[in-house]
Amino acid sequence: MHIALNGWFYDQVSTGSGQYLRQLLANLPKVAPELELTLILPPHISAPSDPSINVVSASNFRLPSNALGRPRGVAKVLFEQRTFPRLANAIDADIAHVPYWGTPLSCPIRLVTTVLDVIPLLYPVYSQGALTSLYTSLVSAAARGSNHIITISETAKVDIEDQLKIPEQQITVTYLAPDERFHPRIGAERDAEVREKYDLPDQFTLYLGGFDWRKQVNTLLLAYTYVGEADGDAFPLVIAGREPRYDDRLFPDLRKYSRQLNIEDYLRWIGFVDEADKPALFRLADVFVFPSLYEGFGLMALEAMASGTPVVASNAIVFEEVLEDAAYIVNNAREMAGAIIALLIQQPLREAMINQGLALASNFSWRKTAQETVSVYETVMRAPG
Repeated sequence: MHIALNGWFYDQVSTGSGQYLRQLLANLPKVAPELELTLILPPHISAPSDPSINVVSASNFRLPSNALGRPRGVAKVLFEQRTFPRLANAIDADIAHVPYWGTPLSCPIRLVTTVLDVIPLLYPVYSQGALTSLYTSLVSAAARGSNHIITISETAKVDIEDQLKIPEQQITVTYLAPDERFHPRIGAERDAEVREKYDLPDQFTLYLGGFDWRKQVNTLLLAYTYVGEADGDAFPLVIAGREPRYDDRLFPDLRKYSRQLNIEDYLRWIGFVDEADKPALFRLADVFVFPSLYEGFGLMALEAMASGTPVVASNAIVFEEVLEDAAYIVNNAREMAGAIIALLIQQPLREAMINQGLALASNFSWRKTAQETVSVYETVMRAPG
């Protein structure tokens, strides 16, 4: 069986789509060595140096006129809708797998799409603007033409059924997993180096992620008005991630809000964190807080747990599904503050949550994700047509 994988996100290792693609490439050969995999890359991405990965670059093929000079968004649509399905067919692949929600409307071979979430349909703020709205409509219609849909949680599956009107039997859930490098001890020799690199305090609460409206970092900032009064000097809040250009809708101005709350003395904004430094950052943190309103899965919380750090999370449905009782689930800023303080000062509770988190994280593996993905391929190949 020959699988062609869309490689648009291959070089974006800090994104969920990029991590998912790379983990599939690493683990599919382990569980199904007989599988032939080909990564189809757009012209702007250099081929990986790993000789075990079979690569086809669109730069070696005739492209639409001026494709390389087009704006990135247009180039992405051209690659998804024309270049990738044509090359997948040209190399005689049995299945074309798009590992993110960027399905072609027409594909000459069997098609599998991984839809991580349908956030633009659930929250209109993410599809504002004519072009974004048009793209969402395009990939929504195209997804219905896939032979099979893979998603990453039962929560996301229900939303896909509801929003895209795709039958339940056409959707398979394959959970994600923390990478093996997220561990309480493995790699800990770099912790001191990472602490110095980002000028981290001796003890701290951590937020790592995006700053868009859905992430609800403002709720965490509000919670820190309570934590700060209790012991904000000893346990500041470290906020990690590349800050956007703030606006009034999709990216609320968090710096301005922190000034309004008068909590700036308790905050440390450290900016973008290199992917290689994330395990150490999690290990060094005393508590990781994930206040997001909605996630397709919530992998970062599991990564923190696998690193031996207790987690406080919002009451998003997917957290109740994936994290179960291993995270401290809260409903509002006041409860979030109480959970953070409790985990900082109550050692028996802290140790219990760490152990529960480690046990839960060990139940997830990319090898299992790969095995379940192979089962989807086999199901698609057995289906008529």
